Amino acid sequence: MTPRRRILLVGVLALLVGYFRPGLEKRLLTTVWLRGREFCDLPLPGSGLVCQPARDLDVALYPLIMLAVLVAAVVAIWAAAIWCLRPVRDLAEPIAHVGPQNLGHRIRRPGRDELARLTGAIDEMMERISAGYEGQRRFAANASHELRTPLAVQRTLIEVGMARALTGEQMELLTAQLLETNERNERLIEGLLTLSESDQGLRSRTPQRLDEIVAGVLAGYQDRAREAGVTIDSHLTPRVVPGERVLLERLVSNLVENAIKYNRPGGTLTVAVGGTPALTVVNTGQVVPAEAVAGLFEPFRRLAADRTGHGGGAGLGLAIARSITQAHDGIIAARPAEYGGLRVEVRLPH
Repeated sequence: MTPRRRILLVGVLALLVGYFRPGLEKRLLTTVWLRGREFCDLPLPGSGLVCQPARDLDVALYPLIMLAVLVAAVVAIWAAAIWCLRPVRDLAEPIAHVGPQNLGHRIRRPGRDELARLTGAIDEMMERISAGYEGQRRFAANASHELRTPLAVQRTLIEVGMARALTGEQMELLTAQLLETNERNERLIEGLLTLSESDQGLRSRTPQRLDEIVAGVLAGYQDRAREAGVTIDSHLTPRVVPGERVLLERLVSNLVENAIKYNRPGGTLTVAVGGTPALTVVNTGQVVPAEAVAGLFEPFRRLAADRTGHGGGAGLGLAIARSITQAHDGIIAARPAEYGGLRVEVRLPH
């Protein structure tokens, strides 16, 4: 029986008891008071007071009878409440057994009553928790892989250097490879720290000129764009957003760096700041399949394959950009550009 029907049944019984209560009181709980050695019934409206010798009823038991009735009523109400809430209590056992080892467990109670809606909401919550837990597990596994690979390379290079005497040229080459591997580790660790900090939210919110931040970032990437043969085209309109300047600079830097890295020689990078969206970054790189765009925002995901190096990147650029955008209460979205490449739009509150 559903909780709603149980409560309805208890309510009907309470109404029936209330309806028949006067008759029960007159028969079982006659109200009396003393007049010498006599007792008197309380008269009904319009009737006289009738007194009789106190023969069969010991009026001293009257308070005890009322106390017993009160206790019986409290016990009955308590039992009715427990009975009505028993279906809710029965949910405690399956929920208590849910843990990391069985996040796939679902209650799936049939029906359309309140309890069914509650269990449905719990199942939906478990779906979100399971997805988040699986994402964290996959993130940790990928991060471990990304860190383990360069560390293994470093170990191999060091063992080769120690195994035999190296010439000056070989030593220089070995040093350069170790330095490159170490820089990759630094970029990965820095990206992981930034991702963790942005996931924790903003420590402060102050008005920031997004157009000035973008102009500064583009100035810092002019040389890199020139080396890659990419032309930068900017359209910057004054725009103020609340947030943290350091994180906003990292957001713009990641988008610009990705747009240059995955561009083509002779291509263009178009960056615009305006109202809605607040920031737009478009490049002219390789054709991006529409079904692959959503996966690019996942950590360690790249267009070619997972955990495959491209230009020394760690695969965290767009994941960090998404996390920073969400920390600023914004929305980031991407879609294939018209002539190849990717178009990324960032919407931020005023």
